[in-house]
Amino acid sequence: MSEDQVRESVSGGAATRRGLLAGAGAIGAGMALAGCGTAGAGTTGGGAADGAAADGGKGTRGSAELAKTSDIPVGGGVIFASRGVVVTQPSAGVFKGFSSICTHQGCPVSRIDGGTINCTCHDSHFSIEDGSVTGGPATRPLPEREVRVEGESITLA
Repeated sequence: MSEDQVRESVSGGAATRRGLLAGAGAIGAGMALAGCGTAGAGTTGGGAADGAAADGGKGTRGSAELAKTSDIPVGGGVIFASRGVVVTQPSAGVFKGFSSICTHQGCPVSRIDGGTINCTCHDSHFSIEDGSVTGGPATRPLPEREVRVEGESITLA
C-alpha cells in the first residue's frame, strides 16, 4: 500500500467516524428536545390534556377554540402546550390566560396543583390568579395571554 493510499484510507475512516458521531449527536439532541416539549403536557389539575385534544387539533391562534368553560376546573387550570398557553379558573366564572413557558430558564410548565402553575424543571411556582411567582427560582411572573370567553367557548384573543 502506498503512502497516499494509507492517507486516503485513514481520512476516509475519520470522516465516517465523524459522520457517525454527528448523526448520533443530532439524534440525541432531537430526542432531548422531543422529551422537553412533551414533559407534563397532559398534567392539568383536571380538564383537557392539551390544545390538540381540546381544540380539535387546529393548533392556530385567535378564534380557534381552546376549550369549553367546563373543561377548566375551578381553582385549577389546563396547560395547552401546543398553543403556548395556560388557562386557569381561579374562581367560578373567572378565566385567566398565561404563557406556558417558565420565566426562569424557558422550560414548559408541566403541572397545575394547589392553586399554582408549576415548572418541574427547577421547581418554580406561579399563581393561577395573576401569574405571580409564589416559589422560585423564577423571579418574574408568567406573562399574561389574553383569552376570550364567548358562551361556553374559550379562545385566545
